[in-house]
Amino acid sequence: MLRYGVAACQVDQPNPRERSEIVRNTSRMLEMIDMAVEGYGPFMDIKLLVFPEFGHAAPIYPTANGLLAKLTLPVPNEHTDKYCAKAKELGVYIQTATFLEEDARWPGVVFDTTCLIGPEGVLYKYRKVNTWLPLEVHASPHDLEGYAEELFPVAHTPIGNIGVAICYDWFFPEALRQLTANGAEILLRVSAYMDPWGATPPMDWWTVVNRCRALENTAYVVAANQGAALSHYAPFSWPGGSMVVDYEGRILAQADPGPGEKIVVATLDLEALRHERRRRVGHHPLAHLRTEAYPVYRERFFPPGRHTGDQSHTVELNTQAVEAVKKRLADEGRL
Repeated sequence: MLRYGVAACQVDQPNPRERSEIVRNTSRMLEMIDMAVEGYGPFMDIKLLVFPEFGHAAPIYPTANGLLAKLTLPVPNEHTDKYCAKAKELGVYIQTATFLEEDARWPGVVFDTTCLIGPEGVLYKYRKVNTWLPLEVHASPHDLEGYAEELFPVAHTPIGNIGVAICYDWFFPEALRQLTANGAEILLRVSAYMDPWGATPPMDWWTVVNRCRALENTAYVVAANQGAALSHYAPFSWPGGSMVVDYEGRILAQADPGPGEKIVVATLDLEALRHERRRRVGHHPLAHLRTEAYPVYRERFFPPGRHTGDQSHTVELNTQAVEAVKKRLADEGRL
């Protein structure tokens, strides 16, 4: 299908404090999938559904060891099995809310992970590359010595080529450019973006960044933001504003900003997008990209390979790494 409906689904649920509580959130998101597909059935075929970051659990404990003790799960798991069954039942693709992931290959490390699941099963697993420093104590795969998996996987599906990045990843245009270079036509944002940087003036970074990434990559954006009330996901309030943006940066649909469960839908036309990519000579950033013009990308800034799992990942360690980069830049007169 090249023309179909998508749903950006934001959630408002209490944050689990134990693994056993995650099933409540999963069950509600499965209900939302049914509601979107059935409720909008008279108007469009919903084929792609996107959920926010931390929809299963947020990193409420301040160290990796704390998360590993209480909230992490391997991926795949019992929850992804349920999404696989639902995707097969309805013939849809589901970009899951994130899990706090543990992996026996990386002992002592926590990842912030989302999966794209279709009727075929799990199509990719994406681990957040640009963690929200210094507060997030899950690790970027970039920070692990010897990590060899694709950082920015793209799934080639019957409904288009799909890639995802998580929340703060979107502040780095390089992440979305790499997904597009890897073939992505639809860019998914799985996000937990809090006030005051959310979906309302005077900043409205949420909307500005989503629209810019769409137009600079000639790609659709489907962005699901956390909609939890302050009482559910303290210490922040979450403004929602989940949205769909077309490849020209036009907003096709957006949930009214504010907390609460919401589903916002729009129609994607992949043939129109592909026509524009093939036809255009102007306003074609991929074709115009002068990679050799940017020597900054041959430099090293935030240090790779610094996490071994031997020492629990903490806010203090993140802060030390950031301050070291800032000091070097200041000493070089660049900060």
